Amino acid sequence: MTSTQPVTTATTTSGKDVSAATSSTLVSSQGKTTIADTVVSKIAGIAAREVNGVYALGGGASRVVGALRERIPGANVNHSQGVSVEVGEKQAAVDLDVVAEYGVSIADLATGLRRNVITAIERMTGLQVTEVNVTVHDIHLAGDDDDAADDAVTRVQ
Repeated sequence: MTSTQPVTTATTTSGKDVSAATSSTLVSSQGKTTIADTVVSKIAGIAAREVNGVYALGGGASRVVGALRERIPGANVNHSQGVSVEVGEKQAAVDLDVVAEYGVSIADLATGLRRNVITAIERMTGLQVTEVNVTVHDIHLAGDDDDAADDAVTRVQ
């Protein structure tokens, strides 16, 4: 017996046609592929960091926790920092919290983030990305480096 399902055509925000290829990749007669939220979150985080003009991901509190985590010997970098996702069977939605470099056009930065994140997630997972929401929490100035305290003269050697 062969059952046929109606083919629906959807278009992502990147303008690509995502027809039944998406569903046939994740659900087939041989089984079902489930992609965890953490996988999509890591892909989105790595893709967002690749965009020029992004200084960091996350709001103030998550960046503080991330900075503490990086100082622990042997600790891993949290690629999901500043990223939250909702993943369904065929679609995903992404929210990004970013700190932008000073001087970068925020509108262009958001466009670049959306393009890079959508491309990476759709290429690697086969999920259709319905939206990428970008929240800019802060602007990084060249003199605002947190590492300035590390450059101060230490009292103990």
